[in-house]
Amino acid sequence: MAKLSYEQFEEMLIERHGKSVHKKLKAATIGIAGLGGLGSNVAVSLARIGVGKLIIADFDVVEPSNLNRQQYFVEQLGTSKVAALTENLKRINPYIKIDGCPVKLTPDNIQKTFSGCRIIAECFDKAQQKQMLVETVLNTMNDVIIVAVSGLGGYGRSNEINTRKISDRLILIGDSNSGIEAGFSLMAPRVAIAAGHQANAIVELIIES
Repeated sequence: MAKLSYEQFEEMLIERHGKSVHKKLKAATIGIAGLGGLGSNVAVSLARIGVGKLIIADFDVVEPSNLNRQQYFVEQLGTSKVAALTENLKRINPYIKIDGCPVKLTPDNIQKTFSGCRIIAECFDKAQQKQMLVETVLNTMNDVIIVAVSGLGGYGRSNEINTRKISDRLILIGDSNSGIEAGFSLMAPRVAIAAGHQANAIVELIIES
């Protein structure tokens, strides 16, 4: 099948979502901090529905242990996650704008990296990194909303993963218990469920703003 032109791609999305919804999605710039199981899945969902621009950040490369839950392929092993995910997202939506930042996020560079974002998805694995990002965004980036995850390890218990509004600027996804620190491995099904909650919360924030 021939590649869809920009106009054809736009028409397809408008047919699916309606003009007003598509306009809001297309105008949105969303930040994704961490491109592992959560971040790569969130990015794929947002690219598919026509979000206009993603700012994606991760300093890591694709490793064999990533393939059980992350949106990468065997031939991308050793490739920067930013480069690999950009390639994959462009295959899904050739017209999405992507700013790729192959950096380790710290309190000193988060604000600059995600400048222009109204919503940031926290997609780290480790609790310390999660806390650092959430605190930095809430304390230094006025009016920016962060959608974070706590508790997605293991398998089963799908309905225990939920979305909670902690404050006007913090949405929390997960069961708040089943983290890797508690000895639960990260497996594709529950990671994808949590990432779906994140992407859905982001879409709701975009459309209802």
